[in-house]
Amino acid sequence: MTGESFISNPNFANETSNAYFEHASGVRVDTNAVLIEAIRREYPQLHLTVIPAFEANLIQFAASGNAALAPIDKENDRLYIKNFAPPTRRLDGDNGRLVDEIKFGKFMIDWDGKEYVVYIADGRDGQEAYPQVRNQYILSSSVQATEKLLLEAGRFTNSIEGTVLVFDQGYWQKSRELWESIQSAEWSNVILDEDMKHDLIKDVENFFNSRETYQKLKVPWKRGVIYYGPPGNGKTISIKALMHSLYKRKDPVPTLYVKTLASYGGPEASLARIFAEARRYAPCYLIFEDLDTIITEQTRSYFLNEVDGLRSNDGIFMVGSTNHIDRLDPGISKRPSRFDRKYLFPNPNHEQRVKYAHFWQAKLKDNKDIDFPDKLCEAVSSITDGFSFAYMQEAFVASLLALAINDKEEVHHGIDLDKLPLWQQLKKQIKILRDELHQDPGEVMAALKI
Repeated sequence: MTGESFISNPNFANETSNAYFEHASGVRVDTNAVLIEAIRREYPQLHLTVIPAFEANLIQFAASGNAALAPIDKENDRLYIKNFAPPTRRLDGDNGRLVDEIKFGKFMIDWDGKEYVVYIADGRDGQEAYPQVRNQYILSSSVQATEKLLLEAGRFTNSIEGTVLVFDQGYWQKSRELWESIQSAEWSNVILDEDMKHDLIKDVENFFNSRETYQKLKVPWKRGVIYYGPPGNGKTISIKALMHSLYKRKDPVPTLYVKTLASYGGPEASLARIFAEARRYAPCYLIFEDLDTIITEQTRSYFLNEVDGLRSNDGIFMVGSTNHIDRLDPGISKRPSRFDRKYLFPNPNHEQRVKYAHFWQAKLKDNKDIDFPDKLCEAVSSITDGFSFAYMQEAFVASLLALAINDKEEVHHGIDLDKLPLWQQLKKQIKILRDELHQDPGEVMAALKI
């Protein structure tokens, strides 16, 4: 450690530890008050600041390389609980690991040329039935030094750079996994009507570029759109592509992603927390997945209160996706200023199905075991009328798996299409999928010329 050193008063070497353990095993009133009194006796010459760990997590701040941290108490003066962290992805060879959960401990933090003594303790408030309070007790030579550290740690703790905030089961959680999944979501891979794709992009970009324009016009700087249509036609990938492009802006726009309103406090509490967080991070991109299951007859009034109420929603671009727009209350789906525009994602037309087949052709171009001529793209499109992109994807995946399992694929450059194993498998899988769509069997046979 560098910088000014702090040495415990030898007369009170274990004062704080003793106070914590005595309190933790006795009738609890207020852990915070007990520890503050003990710490002030142990370090009368230093300034003490107390802050909840969730507001500025000093352990995570240091563990991320922003500061040096080391325990400075004896093993018998600390309380750690050993936990097993299961593997996040067993496929990657992760077998899990053991991690220490700190219930009570004392550390030295070295940051910006100064040293700080930090106690971390889980305690009780005493004013509520089951409050779990996790506070950090920071000691330094000056209040200014501590506040400077806490401002940096607070910015780090509340940053959502490299993550997406996801609301589920009543809580906001940072999802690195979702953030990583959108890194490959490029508009070049999204097959839509080109005019519609242009409108989707411009709608979002113009909004986040036009704050001054909204202010000059004296209208609220907020916007809402609905993406609707049959499942599997690009709503989700378009949302992810927009998320990706917004994170790449010079001033990145964060995404807040809502899965459900289910929570211990009910939908009213969930919606209040959702919009409070959106206002906090504005300008932001707020997504409601499966809007028709979120905004129901029971939750409608709560939702409208947050959207149309007295609180400002400036800087919030709200997107709702649904496969069933007919299930939405007209006051939601047909009322501008709540959701201003609706974009239909229909089943792909012939040209779009050809493009999708070319997309798979490009994916397989390096596979020497698959013969995929250009004419196969037109042929696939001609027998998949009424298919969504999701159904077309299943046709390709199932066909390729069948070929791989049966090991029957042979390369036949320049021969008739009907002799290509991939085409033969595609016709079989498309027939199966058409049956799932409950189409007339005679029409299926005629379409496939079988």
